[in-house]
Amino acid sequence: MKKSGLMMLIACCVMVAVIGCGKSEPVVEVETETAVAEVAVEDADVAVRHDVVYACNCGPDCACGTVSTEAGTCTCGTELVATHVVKVEGHDALLCTCSGDCTCEIDAEDNTKCACGADLKRVSLEGSGLYFCNCGGSCTCNFISTEPGDCTCGMELITS
Repeated sequence: MKKSGLMMLIACCVMVAVIGCGKSEPVVEVETETAVAEVAVEDADVAVRHDVVYACNCGPDCACGTVSTEAGTCTCGTELVATHVVKVEGHDALLCTCSGDCTCEIDAEDNTKCACGADLKRVSLEGSGLYFCNCGGSCTCNFISTEPGDCTCGMELITS
């Protein structure tokens, strides 16, 4: 009996040594932390941009005029698309419709198009509740905000 008990004890010790006692160290997922950090950097980049607005894009004859600093749906039911402000003329914004992440400018040879080739869309900022730079009546600062403040050029943002 003593011999079988001793054998059982040795077998248990060997199993614990080979298999372990069940306690393990927490697994640190470096890739997940890196992905979260990358998303935070992307969000910070978007937050820094003041030239991205969302506008209705229901077609070439779109008369909705909906413009916002946030994605959403137009009153006509069409999803708002991200655009890039290339110029403000008076209370109208000229938008490049290629995407919100572009950094295009007005085409030097055709002022109805963006340098990327996309058609420019004109939207009125009147009544939108948005604040914008309009230094000199025609502005390429492209600064749009939901809050009052100053543009990067130093001018006070206006609203209409």
